[in-house]
Order: sequence, then C-alpha cells, then structure tokens
Amino acid sequence: MNKKIGFIGCGNMGTAMMAGILDSGKCEPQEMMISCRTRETLQKKKEEYGVQITTDNREVAAFADILFVAVKPQFYEEVLREIKDVLTEEKILVSIAPGKTLAWFAELLGENQKVIRTMPNTPCMVGAGMMGMCAGNQVTEADMEEIRNLCSGFSETEVIAEHLMDVVTAVSGSSPAYVFMFIEAMADAAVAGGMPRAQAYKFASQAVLGSAKMVLETGKHPGELKDMVCSPAGTTIQAVRVLEEKGMRSGVFEAMMKCLDISRSM
Repeated sequence: MNKKIGFIGCGNMGTAMMAGILDSGKCEPQEMMISCRTRETLQKKKEEYGVQITTDNREVAAFADILFVAVKPQFYEEVLREIKDVLTEEKILVSIAPGKTLAWFAELLGENQKVIRTMPNTPCMVGAGMMGMCAGNQVTEADMEEIRNLCSGFSETEVIAEHLMDVVTAVSGSSPAYVFMFIEAMADAAVAGGMPRAQAYKFASQAVLGSAKMVLETGKHPGELKDMVCSPAGTTIQAVRVLEEKGMRSGVFEAMMKCLDISRSM
C-alpha cells in the first residue's frame, strides 16, 4: 500500500490501530503522520514507531490519503470543523466514534466526502480486535476493501448496515469490560480457594480465550458447548445452576441494552 496514513489522536485506541498497521507492514513509518495536543506524547510515539509527528491537525489532514480520527466523540465536531477545508473528495476519513452517523458527517463535511464509520475494541492492542464498519455513499467497494485490508493488521472486520453500529458498540466495543469483570471475578474466587493471584488470572484468562476459540472454530452453538462441560451429577452443572439463580444471563442482557441505549443517544 502506497497511501499516506494519518491519525488525529493517539490515545490507547489510536495507538493500537497505528501500531497494528505498522507492525503488519501495510504502511512504512515515514508514510504515516500523527497528531495530538502534547509534544511530549508525540515525541514518545516518534521514538517508538518512527512516524512523522505534528501538533497541527490540519497538517495531518492535508498529508493523509486515509485519515483516522481517533479522538473522543465529544471532540469530533471541533476537530472536523478545524480540518474540513483541507479535506479533498479523494481522501477517506475513518471514524471510530460511537453515535456519529454518516448523515452527521455529511451535514458537517458535505455529501461528497468519503467517510467510513468503524467501531473497534481494545483487543486491537494485542492484534485480536473486532471491528464493525459501514460506509457513506461516496465510498467505493475498492475503498472499503482497502480500509479492511489496512485494519486486518490489528482486527477482524465485518461490514454491516449502519443501523447496527450501536449494537456493535454493545456486543464488541464495550464488551471487553464485561469479560474483564468476569475474569476478575473468577480469579478472585480462585484466590479465595487458595490459588496465588497471578496464577489465578492465567487460569481464568486462558479458559475464556480457549472457550471463545471453541465457539469460533467449531461452529457449534454456545449452548451445545456448555452442555459438553456439564456432566450428569457433576460439578459444572451445579455452578451453572447458581449462575442462573443469580441472573447472569439477564444481567448481561440488561447491561448490553443499557449500553445500546447510551450509544444511540450520543
């Protein structure tokens, strides 16, 4: 890929995406420019990744053929108004903001600007992300394939209808937090049973990782895989009984619906 890549914002998510693209060899460091507010942060990124840096968002927008806007949603309008007059119709703008619709971008930047909405998640930091994507009317299939290929360095991708983007926020964007809580709770119980803390985290984390891999690779329904663990009169079915009694399914369901509601109201 010979396109120049820009990032406005280099927090945890922006850095994870930037690093994934560079590590996969899909962009050379000199072909990437990043901006953020503090020169100190930028200097650290330059030393670590060798990319071009600036505190001027307009400079990044003018430089990049593909521009990732990786700031928090509340700063999107300010940043886009700042750079809109240096965006050309050939440039592709990639958003990671929940709640900012394609119509919202079209109203702010004009109907002819190429915009792709994405919702990544923090496992991008270890090259195991999941990202939903949808595109504005000006984005071609070739454009979308180019962005999917670029993002494949850090994430699986799925193209979806825009009305499902808020669902993506709930089911993959925010859900690592739910999973981390589950791992922490399992580890706490293991510690209560006498296992050292570090070992407890490893056992719990690997169990979650392996279980997810079984769902993805076997194609079996999660309920069927659960039944495989639950031997008659065994230990697991009693643990499952307690989880059902405590409302685990309902708790997860309601948490995701709340997340969905908040995303829709942004």
